[in-house]
Amino acid sequence: MAVCEACGNDYDMSFEVHAQGGVHTFDSFQCAIQTMAPICEHCGTRVIGHGVQSGEHWYCCAHCARQEGTMGLVDRVMAGTSA
Repeated sequence: MAVCEACGNDYDMSFEVHAQGGVHTFDSFQCAIQTMAPICEHCGTRVIGHGVQSGEHWYCCAHCARQEGTMGLVDRVMAGTSA
């Protein structure tokens, strides 16, 4: 059994997440998300999807990025456009 680093639960079905050179132990995805997911710098929500990034700044969507002055980020490319 291993202890969840987020809530302290000693659980027989805990799991490890290996990320950025570290090893983290959790008893649930909820604890893993609460501990590891970045936080949108505009609205404060946890970024559990793709989100958008500008340099070292994370946002849950392009709208929030624009509210903080970051232009040019989009949530999706419109159909019919090419890269």
